[in-house]
Amino acid sequence: MKIEIRKALKNDVPVMMKLVHELAEFEKQPEEVKNTEEQMRLEGFGPHPAFYALLAEVNGTVCGMSVYYYSYSTWKGKSIYIDDIIVNEAFRGKGIGRKLMEATIKVAREEGAGKLHWQVLDWNEPAIKFYKKYDPSFDPEWINCAITKEGLSLLNF
Repeated sequence: MKIEIRKALKNDVPVMMKLVHELAEFEKQPEEVKNTEEQMRLEGFGPHPAFYALLAEVNGTVCGMSVYYYSYSTWKGKSIYIDDIIVNEAFRGKGIGRKLMEATIKVAREEGAGKLHWQVLDWNEPAIKFYKKYDPSFDPEWINCAITKEGLSLLNF
């Protein structure tokens, strides 16, 4: 089986959204996906992309993706944040996640990133085991914080 990794293109958005929905089902949160194909096209493939993606293909079939974006650390400088690495369930265990992770690491190296960072759910033991192969630090001190789009609209100032 030959795994090809390539940059995502605008016309890949439907299959990318399919993978997003598959991940949401796996994480038992399908109702949380608010993104649309139109929004993903605008935000990822316009003049100022909010994200970038690498796709994994086997025999011309997209079976996984790494979605990342640039962030900034006042301590480390330019950084890359991996939002998701998703592999279609039928293709898991075949080295696709490894190829996507290593391709994303290569991007971080080429860009001179001060750090590459991501999150993993504490109950996702297969993902935790997978990430441990790359010797990352698992931070027990920091608490993730977020305000949703709806929450932002409710703030009154």
